Amino acid sequence: MHLQTKIVLQKEVRNPISYSSKILLLGSCFSENIGKKLDYYQFQTVQNPFGIVFHPKAIENCIVNATQQKVYTEEELVFQNERWHCLDAHSSLSSVDQQEVVKQINTAIKTTDTALKEANHLIITLGTAWVYRYAETNTIVANCHKIPQKKFTKTLLSVAEITKSLRKIITEIRKVNSGIQILFTVSPVRHLKDGFVENTRSKSHLIAAIHKLLEEETLTPKPNTKGGIDYFPSYEIMMDELRDYRFYEADMIHPNATAIQYIWERFSATWIEKNTTATMQKVDQIQKGLSHRPFHADAEQHQKFLQNLSEKITQVTSEFSFMKFERKAPID
Repeated sequence: MHLQTKIVLQKEVRNPISYSSKILLLGSCFSENIGKKLDYYQFQTVQNPFGIVFHPKAIENCIVNATQQKVYTEEELVFQNERWHCLDAHSSLSSVDQQEVVKQINTAIKTTDTALKEANHLIITLGTAWVYRYAETNTIVANCHKIPQKKFTKTLLSVAEITKSLRKIITEIRKVNSGIQILFTVSPVRHLKDGFVENTRSKSHLIAAIHKLLEEETLTPKPNTKGGIDYFPSYEIMMDELRDYRFYEADMIHPNATAIQYIWERFSATWIEKNTTATMQKVDQIQKGLSHRPFHADAEQHQKFLQNLSEKITQVTSEFSFMKFERKAPID
């Protein structure tokens, strides 16, 4: 008896992720869920230097500005609710200090530019096709920063507009890194504030545009490029394999920890190099050890445990010098 329909995934053999890979993640909050898993296992990652960005035009803007090394100025910021904001970035980069925001945005530009040039893998998670155009500048923004909605026009990007935006993203990236492997995915987070039907339209536009791009890449492969373009079905796994509200948070919108772990396992089984899993298991043991709360910290048994843990850390960091382990909050 089968109690679940399962999506068939092909193991990546051309450009799998390993501990030698440098990975850049951009996009919606689900990219941070995957990014946290990669961080936990001590992969080399850079995550959302501009903060969470939800739609393809925002990601395109971040990438274009980074590759062209744009320099932001104070005149480009907006003031709202006693804080300065950049409309091209998430509110996590906002501040009461205008100069601090400019500094953070320009640092994000440099970080993204460097990461794009060095990365072996770029994971882009698209969240929505709905965008907001700021009336004062007639530009599409990455975040509205709680500015009154009357100052924006809300629009659904067409499949053609999204495809054009994704083409631009790929073109800009390949100018600085022709060998990068680009992996698109669509966030399983449902944007129900837009409406149920509107959310479905949005996700379908994103998926259709990505697959239009994949078809173009297959029919007309680009010369002098080592990295390809692929799609990982995060959204489809959530909607089909995890078709149950027990896999959602209390808001019935965001995937819960169980769902995130399940999708991560499907992702790692598909995209992470098989020989890498042994090291991942060692890292997992270390991370759990660092979170351990002893009953008696001075006990001989615990001291032996710490000595054994230290030896494991020394062993793995001698092979992978970029790994940094810190003691975590204890597990209850």
